[in-house]
Amino acid sequence: MVIDCFVALSSPCSYMGHPRFEALATRYQATVHHQLIQMGKVFAVSGGLPVKERPQQRQAYRFQELRRWADLLGLALNLEPRHFPVAEAEAARVVIAAVRRGERPGPLIGAFQRAVWAEQRNIADPETIRAVVREAGYAAAALLAAAAHPAVQAEYDATTAAAIERQVFGVPTYAFGSELYWGQHRLDFVERRLRAG
Repeated sequence: MVIDCFVALSSPCSYMGHPRFEALATRYQATVHHQLIQMGKVFAVSGGLPVKERPQQRQAYRFQELRRWADLLGLALNLEPRHFPVAEAEAARVVIAAVRRGERPGPLIGAFQRAVWAEQRNIADPETIRAVVREAGYAAAALLAAAAHPAVQAEYDATTAAAIERQVFGVPTYAFGSELYWGQHRLDFVERRLRAG
């Protein structure tokens, strides 16, 4: 069973879904391809809007929904974190570099997401990135050096283009071939799909 998991590091729904998705993938022995994508490019072609550009009633409801889910899942979540929105490209390239080096990206993705939503850290800051990588148990110097290679940015761009081609419009999106499940609130359906084999 192969799942393409399209995520962004500064997405609260990606953050809330990550621990449960990782647990499901382990339980059902699924192969996961974590795909970091650039949501600005996705929004530009899918009709999505950054949070601050959405109508006021949608912004207000978003806070209610995030609070409900954080309470239900028992997750620490700052509704208005100090560093959001945040330029996540450098941190995303570090994750991509980890994948290219054959390392498991799941723990690193989770660490960056917690940094934004639970710890109020700035993942656009190089020293914060270095600290998060090190705290997550990865070789920070090696990963940051690898992340600077042009091939990593090229992969980030290609993955984003592939997500758009596959009709992804938001994160997290869990994809089984052409079958998409958008949002951490669809993980029950993901589990049903995994159970079916």
